[in-house]
Amino acid sequence: MPDVSRVGDDSMRTGRAGPSHSRRRRRAVAGVAAAGLLSSVLAACGSDGEGVPTLNWYINPDSGGQAEIAQRCTEAAEGRYTIETSLLPRDASSQREQLIRRLAANDSSIDLMSLDPPFIPEFAEAGFLADVPDDVADRVTEGVVESAIEGSTWDDELVAVPFWANTQLLWYRESVAEAAGLDMSQPVTWDQLIEASESEDVLVGAQGTRAESLTVWLNALIESAGGSIIQENAENPENIELGLTTEAAIRAAEVMKNLAVSDAAGPAFSTENEDASATNFESGEAGFMVNWPFVWPRALAAVEGGTLDASVPEDYGWAIYPRVNEDEPAAPPYGGINLGVGAFSEYPELAFEASECIVSDENQAYYFVTNGNPASSAAVYDDPEVLDAFPMAPTIRDSLELAAPRPQTPYYNEISVGLQRSYHPPSAIDPGLTGERATALINAVLAKEQLL
Repeated sequence: MPDVSRVGDDSMRTGRAGPSHSRRRRRAVAGVAAAGLLSSVLAACGSDGEGVPTLNWYINPDSGGQAEIAQRCTEAAEGRYTIETSLLPRDASSQREQLIRRLAANDSSIDLMSLDPPFIPEFAEAGFLADVPDDVADRVTEGVVESAIEGSTWDDELVAVPFWANTQLLWYRESVAEAAGLDMSQPVTWDQLIEASESEDVLVGAQGTRAESLTVWLNALIESAGGSIIQENAENPENIELGLTTEAAIRAAEVMKNLAVSDAAGPAFSTENEDASATNFESGEAGFMVNWPFVWPRALAAVEGGTLDASVPEDYGWAIYPRVNEDEPAAPPYGGINLGVGAFSEYPELAFEASECIVSDENQAYYFVTNGNPASSAAVYDDPEVLDAFPMAPTIRDSLELAAPRPQTPYYNEISVGLQRSYHPPSAIDPGLTGERATALINAVLAKEQLL
């Protein structure tokens, strides 16, 4: 199905290298006007009636943490500004669509926005993000895990402020790993996990459903094998060079196929998402699982609610993501949220000041402990409250230092959907052919010869 949210594609996105962000912004605004997109401009950010600017922060749904941080930073501003939050839809694609539609109309009410990292290049290339001042960039990247910096960067420039960073760990039942004879203090491979699971008659939890999680898995496998989904970006999308037929991509496809057709994959593997993986792991049906850190507070909450025996999380172990090849370090998935300042904001300087308050170590530690969203600041992982709530925090930090972002491109949506169509179901993957078919499909989409 075509992506109806891409209004004025050609005028807003011209590829990777080339013009400065200010030129991009002028080009984007001119393209919008020429296309007749601007029928009315949404209300600009207001004030509280006493001349104090109000900054509007568009946030993704959470457990109230961002709203609390907004209140904290409003109090810390001592009257220079107030921050109000506006809630975006739950899923990332709908968040992206709503923000793009508003920004395409030069909406000055968007001062701050919580952005999913894969969409940041698209926003930057369209001229929808205000330039990050050099001094701000220096401060907000100091002591930040490498993957969060990479996920906030486009065209060799920091275009967003790293906020919280996420990664997948390898979770295992200590009793199962011991019975299988696996030394979890050492790196393990996907092949070892499959073999150990089959020997112990348990499953390996992974996300085989046709969704963004499948792209996350494939990207991590290819990066772990030493490759990249995009080998070379280009100004013209038709010239983007994909790496889906390389040895690394073929090896990644082999891992997906091997798991999907093994006894370590359950009968519903082709529809298994993160929650299903966590459920199988809690029940003991799965002895190993790749998943985000939410599985820890989820298990503890179930124990507190009386639906899970306390012995279950006591048997949880955690380690760095599995390796694809024994002699190559894993490149775990990277996710999270970074902060963008709207290009049409009336108060960009105040918005950047507010963003620095939002991402302070104190607020990141609070957000980690209360909402379960890991920090981008490495120092936060030494916080006693963080360590108490998440004893695996050091492993999360180590994983984030190794993690690799998903393909960075203004055309991420087209590429991700093309991958999901090509590599699903994982049991039907042909390692020698699927990459070729995916390349042909994505190239045709980027050349506007085919729709998704």
